[in-house]
Amino acid sequence: MSTLTVPESVPSMADDCEQLRKAFAGWGTNEKLIISILAHRNVAQRKLIRQTYAETYGEDLLKALDRELTNDFERLVVHWTLDLAERDAYLANEATKRWTSSNQVLMEIACTRSPHHLLLARQAYHARYKKSLEEDVAHHTTGDFRKLLVPLVSSYRYDGDEVNMTLAKAEAKILHEKISEKAYSHEDLIRILATRSKAQVNAMLNHYKNEFGKNINKDLKTDPKDEFLAILRATVKCLTRPEKYFEKVLRLAINRRGTDEGALTRVVATRAEVDMKFISEEYQRTNSVPLDRAIVKDTTGYYEKMLLALIGHAEA
Repeated sequence: MSTLTVPESVPSMADDCEQLRKAFAGWGTNEKLIISILAHRNVAQRKLIRQTYAETYGEDLLKALDRELTNDFERLVVHWTLDLAERDAYLANEATKRWTSSNQVLMEIACTRSPHHLLLARQAYHARYKKSLEEDVAHHTTGDFRKLLVPLVSSYRYDGDEVNMTLAKAEAKILHEKISEKAYSHEDLIRILATRSKAQVNAMLNHYKNEFGKNINKDLKTDPKDEFLAILRATVKCLTRPEKYFEKVLRLAINRRGTDEGALTRVVATRAEVDMKFISEEYQRTNSVPLDRAIVKDTTGYYEKMLLALIGHAEA
């Protein structure tokens, strides 16, 4: 459920663009005005604002934001203003160029977006970078990670609720066998996680727990330091309980020594219009602290204000 708050009476796109232009004018930038507009417009409205701004002033709004803003606030506002598929293409490309958490970001995009949205992100990647997401993932990953991530980003899962219980039971048995053999990157295990619908995966994992007496992620925790096992567990969580996965990303981003602003920005920008309400509820349930209070404690300035606006904080 979205935490985005949009006013009942939204100004015209032309008015919004005029106000943004005023926010950029003269000495200094009116960051409060930018937040009051962009943090309270939905994806369709932001897209129209960007189109209208380009038509009116002959400049991409993103370039103006990049010029006028700085640091984490700039990154958050630009990520938020991007078209959804364009944003995921950018995040995926960025992930292929760095060592830390890159596999996690690629898995996250592949497993928490709808099949149609993932397809649009791949098309946006192709248009922007003149190559496919699949080839970049294959080029920048190795070993077991490549075996898992290439099929994940290439997938186009069935998105309906229909479930084949016979298949769920059979594939639960296959997964249990492979995990018992410690064959964690076996082609059958990866094929099941990378191709089955989320409803089918849920049914299979419920049968796994009933039949074998353990949640699959407990069986995948034989070595807590094994990075491939960690990404397998995260894959399962993203496919079945994304709010728990994103709660953990936020918790680690906020509670570490020095905030991981990249992870915090990514989660808020990509989930505010999707399921941030559920993530916030999960955060409070797990940490006994409201997410907005944790953000206030760990961030400052206009970056903090934009984050709070996107997670639906009343005063933002």
